[in-house]
Amino acid sequence: MSIVVTVPHARLAENIGSVPEGAELLIWDMQSPAPRDRLDIVVPPYMGGSSVLGALRGLDVGLVQSQSIGYDGVADSLPSGLLFANAASVHETSTAELAMALMLASQRQFPRFVLAQDRAEWSPVFAESLADRRVLLVGFGGVGEAIAVRLQPFEVELTVVARTARTIRHDRLGELAVHGIDELAALLPDAEIVVLTLPGGDETRHLFDDETLSLMRDGALLVNVGRGTLVDTDALVRQEGRIRAALDVVDPEPLPEGHPLWKTEGVLISPHVGGASTAMNPRIARLIRRQIERMLKGEEPLNIVLGN
Repeated sequence: MSIVVTVPHARLAENIGSVPEGAELLIWDMQSPAPRDRLDIVVPPYMGGSSVLGALRGLDVGLVQSQSIGYDGVADSLPSGLLFANAASVHETSTAELAMALMLASQRQFPRFVLAQDRAEWSPVFAESLADRRVLLVGFGGVGEAIAVRLQPFEVELTVVARTARTIRHDRLGELAVHGIDELAALLPDAEIVVLTLPGGDETRHLFDDETLSLMRDGALLVNVGRGTLVDTDALVRQEGRIRAALDVVDPEPLPEGHPLWKTEGVLISPHVGGASTAMNPRIARLIRRQIERMLKGEEPLNIVLGN
């Protein structure tokens, strides 16, 4: 069996290294003509949006392997009949790291210190801790689980919400009661930090709107590393600093110059960089190699989220 695999740039090809016998690795940016009519695995550019998927029309493609976990809007652009796999296992650790960094930076007022340093000003403050805080984690997929594990040594009081209520036994978290999303309104008023890791889509769009945000206690911190559409941005601006926010994802994205969210009191924004760390390169290369090996063996690809 022989298969053809394309990746968008030479750096990723170098990270993958030599491929198993029977596989041919080519570079295709999906802007130039396709190198073959039959492509067994196509890896689109990272953060390139779903518009590049139109380049696959008319080609015989076995698998589209994304470099992202999320796949909002992909179904609208993916040619019919193609299998699409997300990058589960690649970004969870890095995104969880960023979520922790956003929590700590907001609680311990790092933005204040950065600004004070620019002014050469010694500006101590008695800040909020992460320890002993009541943290409500909304979403318990791969990223949510990774955050929960990292929160454990910080001595927080953790409550987890997912689509359905259940009790699980976790290797590192022990027995964990997971609340259903229908309990969110009852849980929000007690939470001091709310962390969002849910996927996007119609079901979760503006889950945090005026009504939901109003349930959060004064001074609570909203952290979003899921999708920007989870939060109604205009509603968050209307809070006028009553609650704080640390956001790696926003809606719209990128956030336009002059948007009022930039200057909303108590808001810390990072530009959708949860997975953009050195952890990504070896992990995406490892996933692609696994997909190549499985295809050569005639096994089902990993992480299929569309087309199956």
